[in-house]
Amino acid sequence: MNFGVYLKKHGLTKIKLHAKFIEAEWELQDVDREAAWELYIEMLTRIVTQQLPVGYGDEKTALNSVYSLFPITREILKRKGRKCIQFSKISIVVLNQVVRPFTAKWHKLSLENAFNDREICDDFRKELTDIRIVLLNYAKALADIAEVEDLTAISFDEQPI
Repeated sequence: MNFGVYLKKHGLTKIKLHAKFIEAEWELQDVDREAAWELYIEMLTRIVTQQLPVGYGDEKTALNSVYSLFPITREILKRKGRKCIQFSKISIVVLNQVVRPFTAKWHKLSLENAFNDREICDDFRKELTDIRIVLLNYAKALADIAEVEDLTAISFDEQPI
């Protein structure tokens, strides 16, 4: 299977890559599986894969949780080394094309105290829901890479306990 087919299989079709990169073979190593497992667990326990019901949580904390994917992924990549190339391919692309535009936009606005405005908070939550769909697909791909059961469907109701 090539990388492009793998991305399409997991609904990550909005990611843009050079044709040569898309056609590259997708052969996983144990180190890719280990790295994917580590990030998968981090994602399952963050707002990036969970709903943020109206009236719960706060936007700044949610933004920080999304941003935390950067240092977490970097640490995994550094620790696992250059042999986890397949994990690197997908994780770097998702960070740069999905997470970075979202965090860059909202970080700037948060510094300007935009989260004091209810309408802006509503806009943030809508965009958080949109990015969550992409990141859920990414988490499902990580589960597949790690060869573990996909637990992304586990979430809470609109009424947290």
